[in-house]
Amino acid sequence: MEPTGTFESSGVRLAYFVEEPNENAPKRPFPIVLVHGFASNSHMNWITPSWFQTLTKAGYTTISFDNRGHGLSEKRHNVEDYGADLMAGDVKALVDHLSIKQAHIMGYSMGARISAFVTRDYPDIMRSVIFAGMGYNLIRGIGNPEPIARALEANTVDDVTNPAARNFREFAEQTKSDMLSLAACIRSTRVPVAEEMVGAIKIPAMVAVGTKDVIAGDGAKLAELIPGAKHLPITDRDHMRAVGDPIYKKGVLEFLNEIEEN
Repeated sequence: MEPTGTFESSGVRLAYFVEEPNENAPKRPFPIVLVHGFASNSHMNWITPSWFQTLTKAGYTTISFDNRGHGLSEKRHNVEDYGADLMAGDVKALVDHLSIKQAHIMGYSMGARISAFVTRDYPDIMRSVIFAGMGYNLIRGIGNPEPIARALEANTVDDVTNPAARNFREFAEQTKSDMLSLAACIRSTRVPVAEEMVGAIKIPAMVAVGTKDVIAGDGAKLAELIPGAKHLPITDRDHMRAVGDPIYKKGVLEFLNEIEEN
């Protein structure tokens, strides 16, 4: 799938993808914007696992973009060009570029963290939010990013001895990523997400996490902090294998349908 076009956000050019609903599908009133995870891209996170196909078949205009430093979007090697505030602003810039007043937003892993800051900074553009691949570690954090940054900067993957960091390096090579951009991104200012921040969310919300996902943390614990949020456990899936799971897709469609019915 080729990108639909590009847009600019705080001086950075970002590639985006839009697919309209299938001709015979019901027309849903709100589009959905998908925000991918760290070291991934729209193709790896959403297009290849058939999320575009699933959502357009259900009647949703489906939109994704490659985060700054990722995929087909502009690569920058300065830490100051990343961070949750800026990347949440990229979501707002895309919505404005497409003249969308309000959309469902679903983020996976880092994309879920970005989506949390969209709920804080731009709540008016959101019809609902889905935090996927990220549970209570959204609040607690996932530890020191420096081993991963150093792994990304290593000459070859064979130079990386830390097992967890090596996994990130191998995934980044699989997605043909710009290693220095990813290193800058993961070193960017880690603005904490407080319990009070997610507790202030007033739109419909869902947390979808694999039951074997040790990176995300406890999905139910995060959902308990968000007023009225639903928890979707993705059975027997870890962080990488939950992305295209049928339970995840079915749960998202049911969640979106329930919002429309109300």
